[in-house]
Order: sequence, then C-alpha cells, then structure tokens
Amino acid sequence: MIYKNNLENISPDMLEGFFVDWPNPPSTNMHLKLLNNSSKVVIAVDATNNKVVGFITAITDGVLSAYIPLLEVLPPYKNKGIGRKLVNQMFQELDDIYMIDLCCNENLVPYYEKLGMIKAAGMLKRNYAMQSRCLSR
Repeated sequence: MIYKNNLENISPDMLEGFFVDWPNPPSTNMHLKLLNNSSKVVIAVDATNNKVVGFITAITDGVLSAYIPLLEVLPPYKNKGIGRKLVNQMFQELDDIYMIDLCCNENLVPYYEKLGMIKAAGMLKRNYAMQSRCLSR
C-alpha cells in the first residue's frame, strides 16, 4: 500500500467504488474535485492495481483549527489498518494545529477514541437538496 499526501497522477477512474450507501453519491469527477479542493488529503493506493482504496480529507484555517469531513476505505479493504494509517498520517499533516474536529455516527466513536480523539457534543445541518445538485453523477 502506498500512502500519499498529494493527488499527483490520480485520475477519476482510480476513484471507483466510494460513497457506498450514499443516496446521491458524487461522480468520480466530483470526487476528484472535492479531493483537490480540500486543504489536506491523504490517499491510500493499492500498488498492485493502481487504484485508490482509501482517503481522508481535512479543511483547515492553517492556524488554529481543522475539520475532517471524510474518511473512507473501500469495503474489500476494510479492517486491514488502512483507515487507522490514513487518520494517523492526517494527524501528522495537522500536527501544528490546536484543534482537529470531526463528526461521526455513534457506532464510530470507539474507533476514533482508539486513535486518541475524545467524544464531544456537536451540531449539524444537512441540506440534502444541495448534495444531490452538487454531487450528482
């Protein structure tokens, strides 16, 4: 597995299979665009088939705070330590930032606690009409 903090030589066809169970998943072109527009990105590439099998993104002001909106590993590659490696590499990328926040489903809290994060309350707003309009295939 190769881990990279850039998108050099990454094309949309290398991003197939992500966003499982999303009602309106982004196309591979939009996926590449959201990776490019993120402040920080770390990707996992399977060297045997040159396919991106996991990614994590962060949005940051570069001074005080960062937010991790997305961490995904393709289903066949789950439970192999790829997600943990992506998170740890992102933490290294954000090592000079005071606070790193993310929101997750309740069932994922223990996963992130094992990676050194603490549970906190949060608030969310979702505009599903925008998801469909901005990320549709």
